[in-house]
Amino acid sequence: MEKKGKKNVYAGTVLEIEGLDLNVEQAFELADASAERSAAACTVRLAKEPVIEFLRSNVVLLKNMLTRGYQAGKCIERRIAAMEAWLTDPQLLEPDADAEYKEIIEIDLNAITEPLLCCPNDPDDVRPLSQVAGTQIDEVFIGSCMTNLGHFRAAARILEGAPHVAGRLWVAPPTRMDEAQLKDEGLYAIFGKAGARTEIPGCSLCMGNQARTRDNVTVFSTSTRNFDNRMGNGARVFLGSAELAAITARLGKLPTPAEYKAIIAERVAAKAGEIYRSLSFDTIPGYERLGW
Repeated sequence: MEKKGKKNVYAGTVLEIEGLDLNVEQAFELADASAERSAAACTVRLAKEPVIEFLRSNVVLLKNMLTRGYQAGKCIERRIAAMEAWLTDPQLLEPDADAEYKEIIEIDLNAITEPLLCCPNDPDDVRPLSQVAGTQIDEVFIGSCMTNLGHFRAAARILEGAPHVAGRLWVAPPTRMDEAQLKDEGLYAIFGKAGARTEIPGCSLCMGNQARTRDNVTVFSTSTRNFDNRMGNGARVFLGSAELAAITARLGKLPTPAEYKAIIAERVAAKAGEIYRSLSFDTIPGYERLGW
């Protein structure tokens, strides 16, 4: 969106996002990112199916927590009961038909034909990849609440068999559950061969106080913020997708749109259904052994 003279219409409001075919994990990413717009809260309108899938998964997870002796058992039992009751008659909240909005913003996704990046060091300085292609990148960070399991699978497929990355590559799954699943699928071995530094699950570089980049480097990150000196002193930080991050790590520079599309077509597109499947506990045989 045009930045000149821009006013932050999001500040203090509740965002309602609709019109997207998303699962719950993907919706969480948009809801999390609403904080970067100074919004008070965010809702994402979903179909019933992904919500049902998510709650079925969480019922299995919560029951396993009870089996393993987690505290506040009565609270967990009440939550399970509420989820199971909803699953017998799944009804979703909907916006009022006569609701009035401070502003309505419509975005035609068909008009977006290449990746978009936030450029150093301003999350509002958004440009298409073609405008910054070829920029040399010193460090790449794949992690934060803007990533889910599918992003790490895609990154691994992109990096698999490629030479050891020339720069520094950071990999930090958002949760221990993601980490355990990635290890179980053998993807940590791919990251290791690529030369990645695997961080403990959590915020890592995004927080800015758990780990730091080297001084005065150019960074590509999947995180939410690229403010001055947050990731590293004097660091110039681009923000973008995990897929673009992995390609950038592999090439050592921001690719051209043609390079990006060729690698995605070769490594990701054909197996997208498998790569981007959700972490559903009720469909993972013996998931308890993963130590979550």
